[in-house]
Amino acid sequence: MDIFLTTMQVIALTVAGLCHALLGSIKVPLAEKLNINEDRVGGLLSAFGFTTIPMAFAAGILADSFGRQLVLGVAFLMLISSVLVLSRAKKYISALIAVLLLGIGWSALVNVLNVLQGSAFLPLFREGAPLSSAMNFGDFIFGMGAFIMPIAITFMLQKVQFRRTFIAFALLICIPLIFVFLVDWEPLTVPASGDLNLGIGTLLSDSKVLILCLAFFFYVGIEACTALWATTLMINRGLTVRKATTYLSVFWLTFTAARLVAALAMPPGKDIPVLIALAIGCIICTLVLALSKSSLTTLVAVIAIALIMAPIFPILIAQLLEYVNTHLGAELGGRSVGLFFSIGGFGWALVPLMVGKAAERYSVQKAFYVLAGSATLLTLLIFFAGSE
Repeated sequence: MDIFLTTMQVIALTVAGLCHALLGSIKVPLAEKLNINEDRVGGLLSAFGFTTIPMAFAAGILADSFGRQLVLGVAFLMLISSVLVLSRAKKYISALIAVLLLGIGWSALVNVLNVLQGSAFLPLFREGAPLSSAMNFGDFIFGMGAFIMPIAITFMLQKVQFRRTFIAFALLICIPLIFVFLVDWEPLTVPASGDLNLGIGTLLSDSKVLILCLAFFFYVGIEACTALWATTLMINRGLTVRKATTYLSVFWLTFTAARLVAALAMPPGKDIPVLIALAIGCIICTLVLALSKSSLTTLVAVIAIALIMAPIFPILIAQLLEYVNTHLGAELGGRSVGLFFSIGGFGWALVPLMVGKAAERYSVQKAFYVLAGSATLLTLLIFFAGSE
């Protein structure tokens, strides 16, 4: 066990979670600082989202070709640069540049960290623990970073100035950067994949890789839309805005805690049966949300789906990496993770759009039938992945 690798992974995943929640946490003070309206703030959020789709795949190619240490180091430097530019931004264009740097750096960071999860965390678990345990543990740390960020930003902005808050955050990002140079990378080095086109073609022509990527496509839509419209559902069923907002925090705490529970409880060799059970649970919960007529039923279903769907992503990506490393070659690990996130990124954009159109035409509650359909397709894809 490399203590430097594990320590770097813990701090880096926390930073990745903090960065993921950064723009949402500073939306109001940033709009006031730049004197821009909500529409232009939304443009910054969209720029971050669209940057991550191509960069997730590009980062995988770079990591496989030039080494994970180099890509990690560059990713941290880009995040530091982004935060420092944002701290001094006085015009919209400066903020946009900072957000583009943030999206590029974050995508590269997340790609490499996912590939390193097993090496960093499996030694902490019992002998024979599955890779999905390490993935769930890493995503638990990431989730805690994302959960803490709004609280930390609010506290810091009250105590110090906007600029000093971001300088402090940049200094925090320097810590995992230092650990990059302390990790023993030799045992983690894989031979560079020779032909770029061959590597991509191998992944795109492999049915199991595509099935797992498509499963992630349908999963992310369920996660994004439930989180986005859960508050509206609860308010429509008679809860006050304050109570609905409080229960949304409970939703995210349950979601994060569920990954820790899964990390500790995942049985070896049972990833596919567990995934099938969780996906069926998502079908049931989304149908309950689409049919519920009481606030209590809606509330229970919202908390239940957080508990059920949280481990799905870590188990899916664990299945992908185990398959690629075993059957296609570890030198394609970064590219496979990049492809996984790229396809999933389209799901993050398209499924909420479909749900939004359904909500506009019918109602938010009836729009959850779309998510029930996504959960059904997710279940079928997991069945197919298990039979490959």
